[in-house]
Amino acid sequence: MNESPKALRLHIGLFGRRNAGKSSLLNALVGQDVAIVSPTPGSTADPVEKTLEMAPLGPVVFLDTAGLDDQEASLGAQRVERSLRAMRRVDVALLVLDAPCWEAVDADTAARLATAGIPFAVVVNSRGTADACDAAWRPDGLAATVPVLWASAREGWGLEGIRAALARLAPAGALKQPPLVHDLLPEHGTLLLVVPLDSGAPQGRLILPQVQTIRDSLDGRCLCLVVTEEQLPQAFAALRRPPDLVVCDSQVVHVAARLTPPSVPLTTFSILMARAKGDLVALARGAAALTRLRPGQTVLVQEACSHHVQKDDIGRVKIPRLLARLAGKEFTEYAGDAAAVVHCGACAITRGQMLARLDEARAHGLPMTNYGMCISLAQGVLERVLSPFPEALAAWRAEAHLPG
Repeated sequence: MNESPKALRLHIGLFGRRNAGKSSLLNALVGQDVAIVSPTPGSTADPVEKTLEMAPLGPVVFLDTAGLDDQEASLGAQRVERSLRAMRRVDVALLVLDAPCWEAVDADTAARLATAGIPFAVVVNSRGTADACDAAWRPDGLAATVPVLWASAREGWGLEGIRAALARLAPAGALKQPPLVHDLLPEHGTLLLVVPLDSGAPQGRLILPQVQTIRDSLDGRCLCLVVTEEQLPQAFAALRRPPDLVVCDSQVVHVAARLTPPSVPLTTFSILMARAKGDLVALARGAAALTRLRPGQTVLVQEACSHHVQKDDIGRVKIPRLLARLAGKEFTEYAGDAAAVVHCGACAITRGQMLARLDEARAHGLPMTNYGMCISLAQGVLERVLSPFPEALAAWRAEAHLPG
């Protein structure tokens, strides 16, 4: 559990006014001094993360945020903005009060959480004893479905009630990850993974989507064979029967498509991630917007992690180069109204965070797809790699106005 990637952990946010006791409550819940506690308002500037395993939830990430009522002249607005941005990253939240007092900023925070579809509880972080709390108190206008809990970070009571409430509030999908690949295979099926070892491959290890695919296939009791693209013909020759599925890195999809017999299903790691982390049908539909690109349009390239920028970086070099090809003209810069969003594989964020990004793009009228679909489209093999997913394939064809 302690080694679980953050993208596979439940994300819990603590929000509230300055000096409401968010940091002290976080320290009490995790049993460690991970956040600075001070009577000085505004001690928490950036969201503080703490990863741990907490019963009965399992692996979680806590995010402690700055006070949403921060009006300090120089940095207050930036602190509030960072707290609001952190709200997009959480699966469940605690709205912390330091007394049974409901102010306008608390009502606004509750409304923001409700609008974002984030389940939450109100926690009154008391300085007194459990006997002194007013269990009947409830803020006016708060939805009846939102629990109001009393606890004391200083005295240590009420913490188990918060943990139990978080377990009840957590979205079902956040506690149990959908299968990545093994549900696409028959019982004891064979999976063939094509992993290039080029200059972009990390030294001595595989990247996270590749590792997760291997683990998921083993969890499904499937046979898994991992090869480079040069070894693909040798792998087919060594197998007594064709594999049930071939999964390749998007950047060698043109090679894998050429070497894999048409009768063998083929897809990419990026498309597997799109299914597990987001809405595969929506992302396939969004890929059709790339077929209508024209020179001068803007395409937003969105990434979920901060990685070391490489010489031939996929998001900054390769994807723009492919988009230029799709637009029918070689150019290096886009200007004008946005036509689409191309997102990375989202291996570093949770499913809830990816769905929130999809919702935000949809709210702005922007179709979204991901790196893998963009690359496969530019290589002319998008239909091939979507074939294991009939609903997504149908959505792509309908949006691209292709015959079904």
